[in-house]
Amino acid sequence: MRRRTILQSLGLVGAGLTAGTAKAHPLPTDDGPVTPAGTPTGGDPLGSLDLPGARELVTSPDGHTAYVATGAGIALVDIVSPANPRLLAERTDLLADSADGPMAYVQDVAVSDDRLLVVGPAHPADGAHGLVVFDVSDRENPDRVTAYETATRIHNCDFDGRYAYLAGVGRVDSPLVVVDTETGTEVGTWALPDADETWREVPASVRPLHDVTVQDDHAYLAYWDAGTWIVDVADPAAISLVARVRGRDRATLAAVDDPATDRRESPGNDHFVTVDGDAALLGVGGESWDLSDDGSGGPSGIELFDISDLTAPESLATIDPPDTSDPSVGGVLTTAHNFELTDGRLYSAWYNGGVRVHDVREPGDPREIFRWRNSATASFWTAQRGAGCFLATSTNQNTGSEVTPGVYAFPDPAIDAPVATATDDALGAAGDGFGVVSAIAAAGLAAWRLRR
Repeated sequence: MRRRTILQSLGLVGAGLTAGTAKAHPLPTDDGPVTPAGTPTGGDPLGSLDLPGARELVTSPDGHTAYVATGAGIALVDIVSPANPRLLAERTDLLADSADGPMAYVQDVAVSDDRLLVVGPAHPADGAHGLVVFDVSDRENPDRVTAYETATRIHNCDFDGRYAYLAGVGRVDSPLVVVDTETGTEVGTWALPDADETWREVPASVRPLHDVTVQDDHAYLAYWDAGTWIVDVADPAAISLVARVRGRDRATLAAVDDPATDRRESPGNDHFVTVDGDAALLGVGGESWDLSDDGSGGPSGIELFDISDLTAPESLATIDPPDTSDPSVGGVLTTAHNFELTDGRLYSAWYNGGVRVHDVREPGDPREIFRWRNSATASFWTAQRGAGCFLATSTNQNTGSEVTPGVYAFPDPAIDAPVATATDDALGAAGDGFGVVSAIAAAGLAAWRLRR
């Protein structure tokens, strides 16, 4: 495997700074997705910022800055005033100084204090593969301090300020890869065959490592149909298995007739995993579609686990996905995507299904306290808490719609408040096209954005 490290401080590449503007979304057409009848919505967004390519978003420790993966690179967004999100800086052409550069497809970022980890590409693409670390202590002038190239693409990641924890998609056995960003060396790996070599009998396409979260010397790994696993990373050179949280039986997966379809339909498809602040509550989200004619597929939800005893995870509850009029690829996608567990709340994104907030202080009985959805104009990638608000990125990837990518700011609901809902008349009718009421609802959002 070819690797090259760049450890000295380097000049910025593609360091253009541009002003952000917000504009109205176009009115819906008969070709767009529809919010199903009877779906309640919550209060209006506080503000928004159009941002091409927006995907993953994380917030600074003080909640005043959003760091956004934009495909072409990263953007830093000021959210001190949630009603007026403002673009501070952009960095593109990452790893352009590489012989293979630049990095083509940035989809994930992670932050630790004043260091931001950026990885890519997420999918097969020409260009450099690897990671870049930025010093973001000056929000308007993020400074690249470290870079590391890999021989495989990287979808998702986590970061503790020194070690980068990478989902090694495309590498043999799809391992967790740990890189010491201070020395520029790979220091450890772990994959399913390290727990049991017979996992190699399972088609690789149904057991990729899709996501990783690290907290308190433990990594939580979403291995798609093979489920979610917990490993001890206190010593990255000697990673050890702690527990398997959930997942389909290995022998069943080894006998799958059609892995390409099976990996995209439920059950299975552990896509995203995270824990709350004290790592006592674990959330696992699935991502799935309906690819067959028998109606066996469809969107997946978020399952909550008590992991106060790491060796004995206990399932507590499952939050079901929002309704959809078309669960197929290119339809009205309402499966779970990325989310955050913090301070007794679960902030979640459901593509065309909108954003939701749940009170999870009693995780066995999660209570929805906020929801907002307009399938015609927004499709959400992630939801993350900020200062006095929560943020979500709207994306036009995997949505079958012409939504405008960007950052939305929503009111952070009082945890004891009842959920605000709208009447069915404000939502429109389900179907293949837009009814009159649906067009009115979308026009209302467009008018709100125009006022912004």
